[in-house]
Amino acid sequence: MGKGMLVDVSKCIACRGCQIACKQWWKLPAVPSVNRGSHENPADLTAHTWNRIAFSEIESDGTRKRLFTRKACNHCTQAVCVWVCPTFARGYNNLGAVTIDPDRCIGCGRCGEFCPFGVPRLGSHNLSPRIAVGLYTPRLVSYSCAFCRDRLEKGGIPACAKAFPTRAIQCGEGGDLVKQGRARVLALKGIHPRANFYGEKEMGGLKVLKVLTEEPDAHGLPEKPKMGNYP
Repeated sequence: MGKGMLVDVSKCIACRGCQIACKQWWKLPAVPSVNRGSHENPADLTAHTWNRIAFSEIESDGTRKRLFTRKACNHCTQAVCVWVCPTFARGYNNLGAVTIDPDRCIGCGRCGEFCPFGVPRLGSHNLSPRIAVGLYTPRLVSYSCAFCRDRLEKGGIPACAKAFPTRAIQCGEGGDLVKQGRARVLALKGIHPRANFYGEKEMGGLKVLKVLTEEPDAHGLPEKPKMGNYP
């Protein structure tokens, strides 16, 4: 399975340190936003926001619960975005993570349209521009989490995992993370009866595995992800 990440939502305190760490490491600019009656910010993933903590509230067993769920590319083993890309701009690197080649990307948006998790976003790209009337001009390309390949190849861990104060994100070998995730779910059952392990089989296996405290749909995740079923 190679390297992967395990996200335990029961340990997330919504500090959003992972969001800031991602932006700092990749030098991504801030995205203007407004108060929408929630501490959740920004409102959605963008070309300059690759990692985001989503807030949701549910009623469970007669009480209101607030859920914090990391939203970012899950780096599917059978990635729909790779299948549907007409220019082969999306593929896999030597670590098995999904990659994007901006030189090949034509900004068609098919990756975002068909991704079952609705992750890829289009944004302006100035580094590999399209030539128009002899001039270099910005163009749209697709963006999503790059899985911090540069850090992993030097023996480090992704910036988001490094920043989490509660160790809600663990990085390691995929097989070890599966065992860890299963064990964590069993340990949580007494407190969270609907706790479940997500990502072991979905889309051929996700490199970003998740320990959930509620059913997937409560966390904004499709129960049975497939091509084009993003809600």
